[in-house]
Amino acid sequence: MNQDKMHLINKIFNNETIRTVWDKEEEKYYISVVDLVGTMSESDSPRKYWNWLKNKIRKEENFETSSITRQLKLKATDGKYRFTDVTDIEGMFRIIESVPSKNAEPVKRWLARLGKERIDEVFDPSLTVQRAVDIYRAKGYDEDWITKRIKGIQERKKLTDVWKDNGIEKNAEYAILTNDIYKEWSGMTAKEYKQYKGLKKESLRDNMSDIEIALADIGELTVRELAKKHKPIGLKENRKIAKEGGQVAKNTRMDIESRLGELVITKDNALNYQYIDDIKKTEQIGIE
Repeated sequence: MNQDKMHLINKIFNNETIRTVWDKEEEKYYISVVDLVGTMSESDSPRKYWNWLKNKIRKEENFETSSITRQLKLKATDGKYRFTDVTDIEGMFRIIESVPSKNAEPVKRWLARLGKERIDEVFDPSLTVQRAVDIYRAKGYDEDWITKRIKGIQERKKLTDVWKDNGIEKNAEYAILTNDIYKEWSGMTAKEYKQYKGLKKESLRDNMSDIEIALADIGELTVRELAKKHKPIGLKENRKIAKEGGQVAKNTRMDIESRLGELVITKDNALNYQYIDDIKKTEQIGIE
């Protein structure tokens, strides 16, 4: 499992925080087994209880829980990041069958609701927007920021629609044009910008400051209006327009920086988790 594509989304069950991550590529939740099993068993030592349960399942049921679990590096109650067993909803149902607990049925209903979220969104796409809002709130973003972010997504769609009308069809071409805009005003491609901020799969915009977002918006809005007016056709012509829009944002950035007396592009991000850069570090980190 590649943790690059994971987003931490803590869930609540019976007033207990269950560490949960969302895999946006597989489109499924992965749940901390220690947290959920600990809540079900009401054990004072969830980690020890889970170790005991794993051994019990292996010996009595001849089943290896490692076949349905993975490990992710999650933040523990002491603030440190440790490898923790996680499993998807289907795997959690399998584990629940082996836990003697009065909380089994409530947990099953809770897990079922997690899975139902995705099914409901297919029939009512507005729920997707609401889920995004809820996630941003859970991450600590304020209401004004969330409103601007949702609007920014809509504005981005308007730009890609204009590009599509102007003969842009391939995902790689959209990426090239976006990089042209970013390169002009920030001096970095989107990928380089992410690396600068310590990001991997996360959204760059979700980790920008207000000024950075404003500059990105200015660049894309300018490109959109120029493309609507001049109607460039194909990648080559659209790249010229993309760079022009990025230059407008760059001029704005330089003006702001000259007045502030400091750079406005920062390494700051909004992450509340760490990445595993060296698997050997696990020997010092320990296992939870």
